[in-house]
Amino acid sequence: MIGACAPSGEAMVTPAALDLAIHSGPSAIGLSNEEAARRLVRDGANELPRTGQRSSLHIAFEVLREPMLALLLAGGVAYLLLGDLTEALILLGFATFSVVVTVIQETRTEHVLEALRDLSAPRALVIRGGARIRIPGREVVQDDLLVLEQGDRVAADAFLIEAADLQTDESLLTGESLPVGKNVATSEAINGTRRAGGEGQPYVYSGSLVARGSAIARVIATGPRSEIGRIGQSLATLDTEAPRLRAETVRIVTWCAIGGAAVALLVVMLFGLLRGGWIDAVLAGIAIGMAMLPEEFPVVLTVFLAMGAWRIGRVGVLTRRAAAIETLGSATILCTDKTGTLTENRMSVAELWLPSGETMLVATDVAVPSGYHALLDTAALASAVEPTDPMEIALHKAWREAGGPGNRRGAVLQRAYALRPELLAMSNVWEQGDALTITAKGAPEAIASLCRLTPDQLSRMTSAVEVMARRGIRVLAVATATPADRNWAASQHDYRYTLTGLVGLADPLRASVPAAVAECRAAGIRVVMITGDYAVTARTIATQAGIAAGDVLTGQDLEALDEAGLAARLTTVTVFARIMPEQKLRIVQAFKANGEIVAMTGDGVNDAPSLKAAHIGIAMGKRGTDVAREAAAIVLLDDDFGSIVHSVRLGRRIYDNIRKAMAFIFAVHVPIAGLALLPLFFGLPILFGPIHIALLEMVIDPVCALVFEAERDEADIMQRSPRDPAEALFSFPMIAWSVFQGGVAFALLATLYLLETWSGMPEAELRALTFFALISAIVALILVNRSCTASLRDALVRHNAALRYVAFAITTVTALILFLPSAQALLKFGSIAWSDMALALGLGFTLLVLLETCKPLVRRVVARSSSTAALLVAAAA
Repeated sequence: MIGACAPSGEAMVTPAALDLAIHSGPSAIGLSNEEAARRLVRDGANELPRTGQRSSLHIAFEVLREPMLALLLAGGVAYLLLGDLTEALILLGFATFSVVVTVIQETRTEHVLEALRDLSAPRALVIRGGARIRIPGREVVQDDLLVLEQGDRVAADAFLIEAADLQTDESLLTGESLPVGKNVATSEAINGTRRAGGEGQPYVYSGSLVARGSAIARVIATGPRSEIGRIGQSLATLDTEAPRLRAETVRIVTWCAIGGAAVALLVVMLFGLLRGGWIDAVLAGIAIGMAMLPEEFPVVLTVFLAMGAWRIGRVGVLTRRAAAIETLGSATILCTDKTGTLTENRMSVAELWLPSGETMLVATDVAVPSGYHALLDTAALASAVEPTDPMEIALHKAWREAGGPGNRRGAVLQRAYALRPELLAMSNVWEQGDALTITAKGAPEAIASLCRLTPDQLSRMTSAVEVMARRGIRVLAVATATPADRNWAASQHDYRYTLTGLVGLADPLRASVPAAVAECRAAGIRVVMITGDYAVTARTIATQAGIAAGDVLTGQDLEALDEAGLAARLTTVTVFARIMPEQKLRIVQAFKANGEIVAMTGDGVNDAPSLKAAHIGIAMGKRGTDVAREAAAIVLLDDDFGSIVHSVRLGRRIYDNIRKAMAFIFAVHVPIAGLALLPLFFGLPILFGPIHIALLEMVIDPVCALVFEAERDEADIMQRSPRDPAEALFSFPMIAWSVFQGGVAFALLATLYLLETWSGMPEAELRALTFFALISAIVALILVNRSCTASLRDALVRHNAALRYVAFAITTVTALILFLPSAQALLKFGSIAWSDMALALGLGFTLLVLLETCKPLVRRVVARSSSTAALLVAAAA
């Protein structure tokens, strides 16, 4: 019983149980169907716990619970209760749009993730009641006898009771692509540590792949009790990062709403007490409240993030949590796995060496000289006939490209000597015609012992091996022998081998990686490799990828460091080698403790805890495991490392555009609120009522939700350093610049309004002139806030299709008001002369020129204030 033997959740195997399993032999009858059914009920299905696929209705309900969207809906309902149907419909319309976009995006995410699951979950061949039957992997139970063949996916953790040349690919658990050999369980081996990876273990693990050989194994752990399940369970103890922009926006909207309500109440009281018209006072109060309520903030945040997820999806990146987009642009550290992330997770022949000292670097566009054909011929024939091992696949491919198979037509495999822990070499005996040939490959030291090399020969071979190893190349030695007869020897050592040469194999770097790493470095993002591979190989791959030179820290050295020591080393280390899964998590948490914004890439189960702990977890969609994808915030559907750079660029663009929209919202509410309050101070008739404010919001809301969201990248978006993680969205320089813009606009509008009032312009005409002048000023504020750095020319001609549509809509509405008497009557507008309309347009152009002229000065002031703030922080530290 798993529960009885291991309260901690890990199945244990006692020597008595092991002896029983070993002596039962391959003819064991296994569990009965009835007993298997009882255990399935007792222990549960052999699968990882799923969070369950969310329905569209469930997703919509979750979206509606978001504080930002709830505030947006509450504002719409409030205006509806006040009788302002237009503004209510606008707010509710945007709320509906936001819900629809978010639901569509997240529903798509759920469907894609479900499709990425192993729907053809591994079926298992088991022995039950003495018969071999194939069952769904989820129905495997403890003590089932698994029959494993080459190409099978192991359905559960088990120990071997019989094995023939068994090798398994455990890269899902270890992150390393090379298969490891397995041995039949013994009492001594069973008492050792059970952990994936390493040669000679008696265990096979759920999720691993049989690369070679066959075996029978007894199941010791299923589902969440397996090694892969324990990693999945550890994810439940990690909390994902809470969105920061939402918290800031809630706070600023709350304060603005409180301030707006207080001012509106004060206006109602003053108007009613001083003028006596309480109905007009209420209308004035509503207009002021509407003018000061920044309901566009939740529109911006919700729509921008939803549309950002859609835009990122177009470049092959699936966003599982929209909150990750707001963090992506501020990433300062990118921790990346090596195998399958920086490399292609496939082996290829990279170098050939002959005992004469000749070497050749293999390239796809260069034919292999005939002098090396015998080496490739021998290496391929020393491999499996139908290879599944990545190295053997690479050897066969190189052999075919060199024309090798044509030389061996009619060759028949007569005998095979398997790899053994005491001799890391394997041999195949071939018969072609009347000739017998033995081909062998294996670790250089093992082949050297079979060839009985002289010290001088061994020295030359060892030097060649070391040269390749320093370049991150895995080396196999190859040899041949000729048997005297068909009386096959018991051991490979009984034959006399001749060294044929060395074959170097490498896991090639993805073609897009160097450019992507270079762009990350230019953007101020430090790329760090975390791998389970050897230090020399890891450093070589890091150099090829363009990762900055720095220290290499091994898992053993990391284990000896306390938290303070690790924090001190983080500043100089760029490669972490021989790292265990739990150490990856510790590294990520240490970077976070140092104040870094951490993005972590990975594809294996071993990456899942660190993916979830990182600010931005980035999983691979094709090679990635379900556990890794579920833990990550972002999934690369095409496994392209370069997509990370696109995502960072888009994340920075989204954040920039959110700030532009927020700055515009602050700026545009200043003149609107000012013109609503101005008549009260001068004892003049109320200028704008709720319907005018609602009409203005019909301009402002689409601008915020569409125009700024569609703005292109700033020219320096990937040349600037990541923003300070502690930087507030609503920083003082931004608010000050916005208020300054709004203040200048209000000053121009107030001057126009007061001058025309004192010149005797009728109230209706004055209202129309001021309204159109305000529209012109709003357009100027849009153009000013489109870019933080662009020139006036760029502000006018920079491409933005959404702006064109909005400008067309504004022009159309303005024309309708000018030419439809019914619209003028509804708005209490009088007819104005074309000269007055030109005056309104001139005010907007004057505002645009003034603010664009001020931009360079503002940038210098902001830079100076930022430098001062940094010095103060450093001094405080």
